[in-house]
Amino acid sequence: MSNEFSDRESSEGVLARSAGEMAERASVVEAHELIMAAQNIAVLSGAGISTDSGIPDFRGPQGVWTKNPAAEKQANLANWMSDPEMRRNAWRNRVQNTKPQPQPNAGHRALVELEKQGRLHTLVTQNVDGLHLAAGHSPEKVVEVHGTIREAVCMSCGDRMSMESAIERVRNGEEDLACYLCGGIIKSATISFGQSLEPESLMRAELAAERCDLLLAVGTTLTVFPINEMAPLAVASGAKLVVVNGEETAFDHIADAVVRQPISTVLPQLVTLLA
Repeated sequence: MSNEFSDRESSEGVLARSAGEMAERASVVEAHELIMAAQNIAVLSGAGISTDSGIPDFRGPQGVWTKNPAAEKQANLANWMSDPEMRRNAWRNRVQNTKPQPQPNAGHRALVELEKQGRLHTLVTQNVDGLHLAAGHSPEKVVEVHGTIREAVCMSCGDRMSMESAIERVRNGEEDLACYLCGGIIKSATISFGQSLEPESLMRAELAAERCDLLLAVGTTLTVFPINEMAPLAVASGAKLVVVNGEETAFDHIADAVVRQPISTVLPQLVTLLA
């Protein structure tokens, strides 16, 4: 009796896995068909698309802030502006970081393919890694709503420089960078906690959601306000919504297709034109 029960349990497990695999394949096919039918696609990307480039998230078990709470403090604008010693430590750490710069992966390159097809309207990213631009997107297509780690900015006059130029100044002996034009405090050109998003970036994201015929949300749980509002806005404006993410998102319930497979593997499949 026990062997019979065990065999039945095993068979049910196999059937359940098979049903799950079939459902996953069906979701990929459905997402592909929706993407192929669209002519004016907006993309919203989050941290998940850069994981395969070796960039950890912030709050996960191996996240940047989980492993280094001091890094989270540095991401607070008030702390950065008021604590010279913290700024000196942050700049020193950048100089000492000798890891190779992350490179775009197949997921990033798949979105470039959408642009080459002439069907990408706007790519809005929550990421600050600059990998969409490094992958080859036209800068005018990309909206980096949370800024970029690849530049530094004066918090007083807004003058910008490349991050490499800023780091070179630290290598040459400057410990707490000040703007050459006005003497203001310099920080990375990312949006810190307590810092407002750029109104122009928000406007472009809103217009992209309103004007697209499909919104492709990739690698984001769609929980960060206000940019997550692109999803319901696009749907309310008549667009289809396709979600590609490793875990549930806040707007799966209004999506036309949800794909749970690894992004760098499945995204090239989803955007490839069939002969």
